[in-house]
Amino acid sequence: MSSLSIREVGYDHPDARQLIAEVQAEYVQRYGGPDASPVDPLEFRPPRGLFAVGYLGGEPVAMGGWRRHDDEHPQTSWAAPMAEVKRMYVAASVRGRGYARTMLAHLEDTARQAGARWLLLETGQRQPEAVQLYLSCGYQPVPAFGHYADTELSIHLGKDLTAAGEPAARTQPAAAGLPRSGQPGR
Repeated sequence: MSSLSIREVGYDHPDARQLIAEVQAEYVQRYGGPDASPVDPLEFRPPRGLFAVGYLGGEPVAMGGWRRHDDEHPQTSWAAPMAEVKRMYVAASVRGRGYARTMLAHLEDTARQAGARWLLLETGQRQPEAVQLYLSCGYQPVPAFGHYADTELSIHLGKDLTAAGEPAARTQPAAAGLPRSGQPGR
């Protein structure tokens, strides 16, 4: 298996834009439309954010980023200081090789180094492979937040980056989104 080389780039870098177009096309196939979450490329600039592209043989094949949220935001203040994962994606031609897990670990490490305690994300029920990845990496259901907070197909997950695999030390509000089995709801 070839090693994924991760480079931190701007959200508006040409390779990032190429992969963003691919993931948006996938959202259209799975959900009938692109992700409409408001995104400003400036949110992904250090120190309040980061965007990365993974390369195989010089070709962009994976991406992901994180952006900090205001510590006082009513939907996410319980997790402060926190960052939100956005645009996690691996090209269909190279899936199943662990590249998503590698990218997610990079995002977790860089967010932790930047001072985030929690990493939160939104995904959807029509992305069961993403849900299983996050659950297998220690993410747990958290209270709904963001653009899709009131959307039936949305799943909200989070991970306490300081817990090192232990249950979250800080009390968090009750969360919905996943049945007890851990499988996406229908």
